[in-house]
Amino acid sequence: MKTIQGVLWDNDGVLVDTEQLFYECNRDLLLPYGIDLTPKQFFDWFLDNNYGAWHVLLGQGHGIKLVDRLRAERKQLFGARLRQARRLAMPGIAPVLAALRPHVAMGVVTSAYAQHFDISHAATGLLPHFDFVLTREMYGDSKPAPDGYRLGLQRLGLDAAHCVAVEDSPRGLRAANAAGLECIVLRNHMNRGYAFDGAFCVVESVAELGAVLASFVPGMAPVRGQLEAFL
Repeated sequence: MKTIQGVLWDNDGVLVDTEQLFYECNRDLLLPYGIDLTPKQFFDWFLDNNYGAWHVLLGQGHGIKLVDRLRAERKQLFGARLRQARRLAMPGIAPVLAALRPHVAMGVVTSAYAQHFDISHAATGLLPHFDFVLTREMYGDSKPAPDGYRLGLQRLGLDAAHCVAVEDSPRGLRAANAAGLECIVLRNHMNRGYAFDGAFCVVESVAELGAVLASFVPGMAPVRGQLEAFL
């Protein structure tokens, strides 16, 4: 097993449990137009193929002005629901980050815009663990393009061979791989049936994620009793 010096983290679905909220925002906005967005469609269109559901509206003959208006409404609606949500941090992720922090450099590479990222982390207490955060405004093309991860490696000052990425979506995995990074994928209810070919490994829980990361980091202590079963 290689030793790592840096970890680049996705945000939504990895650090914070927000994918369901974003799905519900899209579903609720599209429903008045006869589009009953299913979780499978959301996963395929948003998290795998990265083109959203606007193509369905356009295919119905609606114009780009409606799409632009709904995008703006979604931005406001998602922000409002993030503010209303409680305990967005993924259960168990804080001790994993705390155990890693003395040993490796860490950054966040997210497709979220700064506005939503900041709201989602208003009460998580996770941000002090990271050296930097790259939100969508800060790099060129979005995932599955490697732009964000390449910039993340530059900010870490490390080669991809000495780092790993943590993701939960196919497009995120492709972005990490395209930047030369091995990628650990965290399972959740939305990605449960996807194979994630190309991942270094797929873990079923945050505890298992912590155990895999600990195997890359000599001297990292177990995470407050949560990981011993996996070590």
